[in-house]
Order: sequence, then structure tokens, then C-alpha cells
Amino acid sequence: MKKLVLIFCVSAMNLTLVAQKHQFLKMPKFTIEDLKKTKSDIDEKAPAEILYRSIHYRVDPYSGTLIKKYAYRVKIYDKDKSEDWLNLDISLQENNAGSRETLNSVKAYVYNLEDDKIAETKVDKSSKFKSKENKYVTVNKFAFPNIKNGSVIEYQYEVASPFMYEIPLIYIELDTPSLYTEYVLDSPTNMSYHIDLTGGLKPKYQKVGEEFLYGTDSKTYRFAYENVKSFKMEKFVKNNDNYRTKLRAELHSTYFNNGLKTYTSTWEDIRKMLWDHEDFGNQYRKDRLVKDLLPKTVSDETDEMKKANAVLDFVKNTYTWNETNSFYTEVGLKELIKTKTGNAGDLNLMLINLMRNAGLKTYPILISTVRNGSVNLTFPNIGNFNYVIAAVEINKNMHLFDATSKQSREGILPARVWNNNGLLLKDDKAEVISINNIKSSHNSHTTKAKINPDGTVFGIYQDQDEGLLALNAKESFDENPDKYTKQYKENFSVDFSDINSKVLDDGNFQSTMKFTSNNMIDNLGKRKIINPLLFLHQNTNDFDQEEVRKYMIDFISPISKKKIVEIEIPEGFDVADLPKNKKIVTEDKEITYSYIVEKKGNKIITVSEYKIASADYPKEYYPAFKQIWKVISDSENQVMSLIKK
Repeated sequence: MKKLVLIFCVSAMNLTLVAQKHQFLKMPKFTIEDLKKTKSDIDEKAPAEILYRSIHYRVDPYSGTLIKKYAYRVKIYDKDKSEDWLNLDISLQENNAGSRETLNSVKAYVYNLEDDKIAETKVDKSSKFKSKENKYVTVNKFAFPNIKNGSVIEYQYEVASPFMYEIPLIYIELDTPSLYTEYVLDSPTNMSYHIDLTGGLKPKYQKVGEEFLYGTDSKTYRFAYENVKSFKMEKFVKNNDNYRTKLRAELHSTYFNNGLKTYTSTWEDIRKMLWDHEDFGNQYRKDRLVKDLLPKTVSDETDEMKKANAVLDFVKNTYTWNETNSFYTEVGLKELIKTKTGNAGDLNLMLINLMRNAGLKTYPILISTVRNGSVNLTFPNIGNFNYVIAAVEINKNMHLFDATSKQSREGILPARVWNNNGLLLKDDKAEVISINNIKSSHNSHTTKAKINPDGTVFGIYQDQDEGLLALNAKESFDENPDKYTKQYKENFSVDFSDINSKVLDDGNFQSTMKFTSNNMIDNLGKRKIINPLLFLHQNTNDFDQEEVRKYMIDFISPISKKKIVEIEIPEGFDVADLPKNKKIVTEDKEITYSYIVEKKGNKIITVSEYKIASADYPKEYYPAFKQIWKVISDSENQVMSLIKK
């Protein structure tokens, strides 16, 4: 991924101007031609197209308020496939100190073509409603009326924010193509920003330097893009957003009243700031509050690993995650003890506190969850992070724990955690570390079936998950048991019954069920044709990307999948021909696959298994995966014949 880092501390003499004739912050006049367009100029299959998009951030030199202005004009070609554009959501932030953002103005319209004229519908404020997403975020929602295929929606709004140090990250590449997108940041000259521009696109127009704006000397950072294609996502990627072209402004320093102040310029600065924070460091050190919480059997355990696991079990079984990510506590440990519910910061700082209280060397690790994006290692900034986990040092090795999931264990953490890097905070230093999931996840499918003389097949099917896959399966089951069990019938088109899902003593998650089918066998004269994997054969190739692979291949953990099918053939029948066995291994032994079919007495036993040795691979591995998955598909779709003796 290309990366351009721009650090601006320039004078007017160093002003950079590209294409001076281009004008920023000037929305084109709306015309009837916009309504008459029938398809996107960039991608004729696109259901919608951005005609104009402007994001303008300005720090008011007199009040210190961050003014955020947004202007959009979007053409709708296919309403049914443009759900993201049918409503306007405006998020407003607040904090514990009582500071909050305010929505200053909103103008929104829907334009349609009626009798070859522009018909304008103004968005009524009565369509607005608010929803409280969490303690710190309120979303104002507006519904666009009268949207049809061919409509154009246009909206502009302004938000006043007291959080002038937090400039939002903006994606240039969206899922919708854009004819024009611009990003503008204006600030007083006594505020210096880093502009972090990442991704594969370069701006067509840019203007960076000093100007006299809003009645004072200012710095301006302006970037404009034309004909931006819709972003193409790829399979087996943790977060495709990491690869989109995006802009992020991070405050580096301010100079007020003859005093220079820098902001989190090092990882150590972040550690020092958090150590004194009421919702982090002060919670991290509440030793007296937790000293009597652990059962004596846990406190008296002498084996450090057993003790660490016991403390984890106590926390995850006593307290419940409210599904809010943060490294700061939301309710605090004192309230958590009472209510038993808190955010990630509450539960994992409680875990760290109890680990330390039990005599274990334990430290917090700040991370950015997968959905939050990769940590920017170039510019240390607390805005990189949104989560915290625990690291316990035993025999000079770090072991990771997370109490937010009831299924988590040492080294088996939710998929959201495994995002490459974290910031380890010790009592005397901060250190960026790699977080790699080295524990393998396993999935096994076992089927024992019997074929009746009439061609019906019945048997028992078992699906078992281990490691991260078990954690994922259990969380999906807990979220919606009916939906979880229904997936088996939908995925395999088999009439399952007596489905029973449970956690085994070893932490694995297992589902067992019965099945009966009368459509697994094709009768061709005296022959009965059947796939020896029954309903478990692979129908599609997951590695089917025709374009050249651009991004890393991510599996979150090393992984293996094994299918074992045992079929008892009816008396009086024999197997005419068995499928061919197959084995393939890459030179570095990172990817292996084997397919073996054997006849043992009156039973046919088939084993199909692949193993992937690492959690992720560079894009150059994609052809190997594509080839092997083609072999898997070809092998598993072989059939065998049964004939009467």
C-alpha cells in the first residue's frame, strides 16, 4: 500500500499550488442534466453515483471550536440497491466532562424529473429522530422522501465541535463512485497538523500552505479527487477499509501565549497521559477495591498459568460485556462490582487489577479492533486505539487474555482483537508490540450414514469447532440460537432433526443432529450414483478472484478443516469404482490438502482435509490458494457407483 506522509510547517513563500484555476469549496449549480443522467460515467453498473462531495474542517481562531461542514450531491440510479443513501445519519459526540457537539444547520433536498422540469422536495425536520448509540454518541437521523430511480439527493450540514484536537478520518474511496471529492482543513497558524494520506490514489488538485482566512493568518490543506471508482473489496481480508485511500489530520503542536505544546508525540507520552486519567490509570490502580473479590481457591493457586486462567474465568463468568469498545472505563470498577455490566475497558481493567492483586505480572495492551482499522505506527496518537486487553508475563513469555467473551481463553481471543499491533503499557515504559494469533483453529465435520435399498439415506452428522472457531460459533449461538440451528438446513439443504449444540468440557463447541434424505442418490439403470461426501462436498471455489490480488490474505488464525464421512452400503451392493485420491502440498508446506476414499468391508470412508499453517499471507500466495481450492472442488465433486452384486 502506498503511503504519503505530509508534515506541514511552511511559510507563505513555500506555498504549494497545483492547477491554480481549480476552486475548492464551490459546489456546482444543480442542473436538470443531473436528473436526466441514466447511468454513472465511471461505472455504468453502479446503483448510485456521487456528483459532488465536500468535507471542510475549520478551527475557529477566536473560539477554538472545530467547525465541520459537509456537502453532498448524489445521483440514485437504482433505489433498491442504494440503501446507504436513503437516509442521512449525523453523529454527535460528547464526553464525561459535559462537552458536546451541536448540529448548527441542516439543508436537505430530493430532486426528481417531472414533466421535463425539476421537482424539489425539501426534507421536513419532522422526519428527524434521535437515537442514543452509547454514552458518548447520539445520532440524528433524517429520512429522504420521494426517492425514485433517477432522483438526486442533496444535503449540507454543519456541526460545531469542542474537540478541536480530534479531526475525523475521511475515506476518499467509498463503495459508491464519485465524480468529485474534496477534503479541506483550515486552521490558525499557531496550530500544526500532520496530514496522513494513505492509499493508492493521488489527488488531482492540492493546495497546501499559508493564507489569510477568516480574519487571521491560517494554514490550509486542500486535496481534490476526480472520477474516483467505487472501492473493490476482496475476500479473506480483515478490514478492507485499511486499503482505501483516506486522509487523517493529527494535531502535532500548538503555540499559544508564547508557549509550545506538543500532543502525544511519543508512545511514552500516551502512557503518561493514561496513567493519570480517571477512567484508565486510576481504575488500573484500585487495588483495595478488588482485594477481597477473588475466591480463596483462586488466590491460593500456586501455578501461575492455572491462576491466570482461574482469574479470567471469575471475571468473564461474573461480569458481562455491554458490547461497547473502549480502553477507558464507562462505569468504573466500583460500579461494575454492583451492576455486573460494563464496556471493554471496565471488564479488562478489572481483569488486570485482579491479576495483579493475585500476584501476577500483568499489563494493559491498547489495541485498535479490526473494524476500527490498523494502528498508525508513523504518528503516535491515542486516537489509534479503541480497546484494551490483558497481558500476563509468565516465565518471560506474554500470554494474552480478554474477558469480554464468555468463550475466551488464554491466547484464544475474539477475532476483533487480532489486528497485528498493540501498545504494551508497563509501569515504566510503553512499547509497540506485534500481536499474532499462533493458536490454530480447527473445524471437523463427521457423518455416519446408511443407505437403504430404496435409495434413502439416513444418519448422524456432527459439527465441531475448536479454538477461535469455537469462540465464534458459541457467540453466534448465544446471539440467536434459532438462527444458528437454522443455518444447517439452509447451508446443506438437508432435513436435519434433533439438533443439539453445546460447549464441551475442553472448550470446543459441538452440534449434533440426525438427517434423512431421498435425493442424495441418482439411479442410472442398475447403478446408484452418489458423492461419498454426501452433502459436505464443496460447491464453490472461495478463491475465485479474477483480478490480480491487491491485499494481504487474512484468516485471523492458522486453520484446518476436516471432513470424515462413513457410509454403510446396503446388503447385496458393491462399489463399482471409487474416486481418485489426491494430495497436494506447497513447497514451504504452508498449505496442504488431502482427499482419501477407502472401502472397508461394507463401508466407504472418505476423509477430506486442508491445513493452513499461518494466520495470514502476502498477496503473492493467492495463485497457490486458488489452485489448491480448485483441486479441493474437483476432488470433492467426484462420485462413485453402487451396483448389485
